Amino acid sequence: MKALTGFFDRLVQRYLPDAFLFAIILTFLVFVIGIIFTDSGPVDMINHWGTGFWDLLAFTMQMALVVVTGYILANAPAIKNFLAGLSKLAKTPAHAIMLVTFVSAIACLINYGFGLVVGALFAIHVAKQVPSADFRILVAGAYSGFLVWHGGLSGSIPLSIATPGHFLEKEMGTIPVNETLFSPSNLFIVAALVLTLPIFNRFLMKNADSLNQDRSKWTVPDDEVEPVQKAPGTPAEKLENSRIISLLIGVMGLAYIFYHFATKGFDLNINIVNFIFLFLGILLHNTPRQFLNTVSNGVKNAGGIIIQFPLYAGIMGMVTLSGLSEQIALWFVSLANEHTLPFISFVSGGIINVFVPSGGGQWAVQGPIMIDAAMAINADVAKTAMGVAWGDAWTNMIQPFWALPALAIAGLHIRDIMGFCVMILLYSFIPISIGFLFF
Repeated sequence: MKALTGFFDRLVQRYLPDAFLFAIILTFLVFVIGIIFTDSGPVDMINHWGTGFWDLLAFTMQMALVVVTGYILANAPAIKNFLAGLSKLAKTPAHAIMLVTFVSAIACLINYGFGLVVGALFAIHVAKQVPSADFRILVAGAYSGFLVWHGGLSGSIPLSIATPGHFLEKEMGTIPVNETLFSPSNLFIVAALVLTLPIFNRFLMKNADSLNQDRSKWTVPDDEVEPVQKAPGTPAEKLENSRIISLLIGVMGLAYIFYHFATKGFDLNINIVNFIFLFLGILLHNTPRQFLNTVSNGVKNAGGIIIQFPLYAGIMGMVTLSGLSEQIALWFVSLANEHTLPFISFVSGGIINVFVPSGGGQWAVQGPIMIDAAMAINADVAKTAMGVAWGDAWTNMIQPFWALPALAIAGLHIRDIMGFCVMILLYSFIPISIGFLFF
């Protein structure tokens, strides 16, 4: 394991480009593959690319706000103190990586956006508490918790097919979450990953420690420096430093949050998570001026998301509009029988996710094919759908798309954690496969 960890870490450190260049290279790769394996010519692929390029604008804004509002909340004194207090549970590097991984996984089971932010922020606090711990592996461990998101309360595929009116309702009806999220196979996979990933990551850290690498280039982000406040003089400055203004708008935000959960139940989607982070941040920063100072620092972390997500939208356009994703799914279906189809849907979902890193977008492409196949060969429809969901979650470990928010918060590059994420990918294949083949 030490040799393999060192190999992948050295490999990605030497050859893996920045996440922006990775997206560009993936764009070229999909362009060529689409021409070779589909009926689309160069002009068609260019058209597919341009057509899909802006399809993720709303989602891009959501994820940018995940980073910014998470940064705002994390730099509020009360939250800093809470995370710092929780981080004191870690006394050694082994404690540190296990604690970060476990906390991140639990947070991602609640909500994926919440988990991404909390995991990265908590890794920073734990790194300050245990300076001898490898910060890169702490961040990789925090990101590894994201593996379980599609088996949790914000899983887009199981929630979608449980909702009346979903686009495949005529073919499969609605499937309650007790057959997907609370099925034996899903519960096994979630429990296995939540309980064993901290241990596996602990061995990753132990093996990485023995590589004797210079860690000086991987620094833990410093705390935000509060500017010196001068006494407000003008009416405008008095408004900017008024606690009453922050209190009024903050209370208004909290009122809507309570209304949302009172009327919709535990609907913890990405919009309400951002809403909660934003208005708690306003309240906990006391004055509009303190809040805006933190915003100015936080927006710098969102640059990579704003630029790179349209590139991935273009890639998704080429993959889906050319029919390439459909061909991949159909090829895998041809290898399956009624017992192996859920596992096959997991593996094919993992491959397609590299090119279409969006649970909802992937389900729109792969879902109809897998559900038709499941019904044709009398396979378990719910389990097949969850196969796609877990495939989507699995290869996120080697797809920079979802790592960008966590990396922005931690101040690292994708190559800093990817070697360890490859090891996590290889390990996680085992419990997920067992869940689909034997439960």
